[in-house]
Order: sequence, then C-alpha cells, then structure tokens
Amino acid sequence: MIKEKIRFLFYMLTHPVDAFYEIRHREKGSMGLALIVVFLAGVAFCLDKRYSSFVVNAADTREVKSVMYISAMFLLFFLFCIGNWAVTCLTDGEGRMKDIVTATGYALLPLPLFYIPAVLISQVIAGDEAVFYTLLIAIAVVWALLLVVMGNMIIHNYTIMKELKTLLFTIVAMVIILFILLLFYSIFRQIVEFVKSLYTELIYRV
Repeated sequence: MIKEKIRFLFYMLTHPVDAFYEIRHREKGSMGLALIVVFLAGVAFCLDKRYSSFVVNAADTREVKSVMYISAMFLLFFLFCIGNWAVTCLTDGEGRMKDIVTATGYALLPLPLFYIPAVLISQVIAGDEAVFYTLLIAIAVVWALLLVVMGNMIIHNYTIMKELKTLLFTIVAMVIILFILLLFYSIFRQIVEFVKSLYTELIYRV
C-alpha cells in the first residue's frame, strides 16, 4: 500500500494531468504523504542555506535555523491551502480542502528532488560553474510552480484564465489571513502583558 502511494507520487511528475484528476475523483492521493513532501521541501531549503558552498551561498550559515525554514514552509503551505479554499468556495471550485492540500503538497516534490543534488554539486564547482547550481534550482522552482498551477486548475475544474485569476485572489487572501493572525497575536501579547502587570501590581499591594 505504501509502495503504491509512493509510486503514484512519482507518477504525478510525469503524468500530472492524470494524477491530479485521480486525486480529485478517485481518492488516489495521500494527505499524510503530501505533508511529508512539504516537510522535505522545508528541509531542502534549510540544507541549501546551511550547506551550499560559499560560491553560490551568501547566507551566514551560523544564523540558519532549521526549525525556522521548516516552519516557514508549513506556514506558507497552509496559508495557500486555506486562502485557496476560501477563494474557490466563492468561485465554484470543485476541489475540497483535502484535495487542495494533497495536490499542492504533491506539486512541491521537485523542490527536494533538485535542491539536494544542487547542494551537493555546489561543493565541487568553481565560480564560473555556478550556472549548473542555478539551473537545478530554477528547474525545481519552475517545475513546482507549474505543478501547483496545473494541480489547482484540474482539481477545481477551471480554465487556465480562471485559474490564474483564482491564484491572484489566493495571494490576496493569504496576505489578509496573515494580517489577521499577526493582529490577533499582537492583541494576545498585549493582553498577556496587561495581566502580568496587573498581577505584579496586586502582589506588591498585598
């Protein structure tokens, strides 16, 4: 069963139209496996910033925190899924939240598949050979973006123009959701500080 799910995941790379159709209409995808791919994508970004050669990496490797990169990947992933679900509910999208999570997670597979070899290649290249590293990174990002667009279009049964409009509104929804989260976080911190100061005041008065 697990082998079949993994085989289907890689089948998606070469037959994305059929794979995304089966995710939506035949329950072929696995949310758990999709989240594992998201985790691996976060790990791949972290490895790239932490271990890529100084020839291609300007980041201070001592400042790279694995948890931050992986958490950021999951945050962006869920912001996209929630924002896309909210928008497509208003634009007659056929995909369910489960389908969005699964298809989007699967679409990120090129990131770990190409980022990790790029990190290894960066260790043995000179400055004028950095184009090979850049090419692998570009293939990973472009392929993943194309799969996200294609997967979203197929599971919602959209035309390409409607899909592009939906993605634009999804980005707007992501910004709004992030703003609301930051607002609630700010309010929560202020409440906590108020309670702490009130408690301190009561303790001193008693």
